[in-house]
Amino acid sequence: MAAGAAIAYAAPHFWWGAGIGATFPGDFASAPHGTWEAAIGYWGMGVVAVFGAVGALALVQPWGRRLPRRTLCAVSMTASAGMTLWGFTYFALQYLLAAGRVVSAPAFAAKDADPQAAWGLFWYALFVLWGLMLGVAAWNRLRTEPSRNQVHRPVGA
Repeated sequence: MAAGAAIAYAAPHFWWGAGIGATFPGDFASAPHGTWEAAIGYWGMGVVAVFGAVGALALVQPWGRRLPRRTLCAVSMTASAGMTLWGFTYFALQYLLAAGRVVSAPAFAAKDADPQAAWGLFWYALFVLWGLMLGVAAWNRLRTEPSRNQVHRPVGA
């Protein structure tokens, strides 16, 4: 599921990089295009997400057993915590905006009022899902696979 969330995040970044504004969380016309910022934000983040999908699969696929378990799980748990907190922080901010406890800066007020901004709810929920599922996969990998230096003794020995 974490790999699926990663691909679901990567795909639109590639089509945004190609100039297609579908599902963009805001005014796509005013977003940067043809700059380094756009290249990193669209293509770069799409590639990072594809690597994230490969990392998530490494936790559950037999070929992933060739990778150092603790390192893979540490990186995955760190990414899990970061993505989950990033997603929850967005929802906390949206709540505070809706409750009138905070006000958008004038530079962001028009962007926040754009009807396309509602896509942010989907994309940040995807971060929460991706983060939680990545953490579950890493935790299961740590729990179910014995470390290499563990000695296996027969029962009754």
